[in-house]
Amino acid sequence: MAILVRLSLLTLSCAFLNALELLPSDKKYEGIQGEKMVLDCKFTLAIEDTGTLDIEWFLVAPDAQQADQMIIAFNGKPYPQDGPLKGRVDFVSSTPEDGDASIIISNLKESDTGTYQCKVKKMPGSQNKKVMLNVYIRPAKTRCFIDGKQEIGKDLNLKCNAVEGSSPLTYTWQKISGQEKLPTTATVDVTVGVLHIKNASQEYSGTYRCTSKNRVGSDECLVILKVVPPSNTAGIIAGAIIGTLLFLIVLGVLIFFCCRKQKEKKYEKEIQHEIREDVAPPKSRTSTARSYIGSNIGSNHSSLGSLSPSNMDGYSKGRYNHVPSEEMEKPPSQAPNYVPPKYHGLTVV
Repeated sequence: MAILVRLSLLTLSCAFLNALELLPSDKKYEGIQGEKMVLDCKFTLAIEDTGTLDIEWFLVAPDAQQADQMIIAFNGKPYPQDGPLKGRVDFVSSTPEDGDASIIISNLKESDTGTYQCKVKKMPGSQNKKVMLNVYIRPAKTRCFIDGKQEIGKDLNLKCNAVEGSSPLTYTWQKISGQEKLPTTATVDVTVGVLHIKNASQEYSGTYRCTSKNRVGSDECLVILKVVPPSNTAGIIAGAIIGTLLFLIVLGVLIFFCCRKQKEKKYEKEIQHEIREDVAPPKSRTSTARSYIGSNIGSNHSSLGSLSPSNMDGYSKGRYNHVPSEEMEKPPSQAPNYVPPKYHGLTVV
């Protein structure tokens, strides 16, 4: 009888302790960077749970020597905490006390990957559970390019690389034009995104697509392959040499004509300078007047040689009182009519 009483008390005590219960969940939490993720934590209460409800969420430290970091709590109202999730975490329900202690994390980051613990207490009950969150980055900014000469008979590589994206990444190649089949001599390295092509031919020309993929998304890029006959290297070199020679010839002709033009201009300037030196300077008005007077005096002496000395006195005074002016230097068509002087009733012609 005593044993039965003890078993009954033990069962009742366990019932009180396990009255609060967290609902199990086998969900895998895999998020994508930049998006949202809900971490579930739902519970049920019993009549025996009469204490104050206390909810706490922790980011479990990866190292046992470090302490877990609280990210949010509820005790009558939400209490967000400082830390890496500050401003990005909140309770899903506005009334967590009704049995939903789930949280939502916004704007996920790859660094949010880790183990999270939900702890619910309402005395005398207390329960907790852990969930694992993995945050991945979709492949993005995938680029395609060709490494090697695109000539018949050459070996070349079509390369593909995603700048962003969580590992592991895999790459696949497809030809999407023409025969839409990869070359028979081609091999693909799915881990690094390289399509090796040996002994290329013109049939291999076309558009190729590379797809980068991981567990949360994919991205792609295109590249156009144009296989052409080998270039004529000798012809290119000969053409370059001929073009250079022609350029030098044209340049030499231009320099020759420029030098010749400069010499002609210099010769013309020297001729003009010599002509200026040969021209006599203009005579002054004084010398012109003197020559004019001397010539007139000589002509008057010859024409008046028969005059008497008494008449010469009047003639000298009359002639030397008239000094030649500028009018005498003008052409005959512009000079005034000359009036001969009179000497005692005689007119000199």
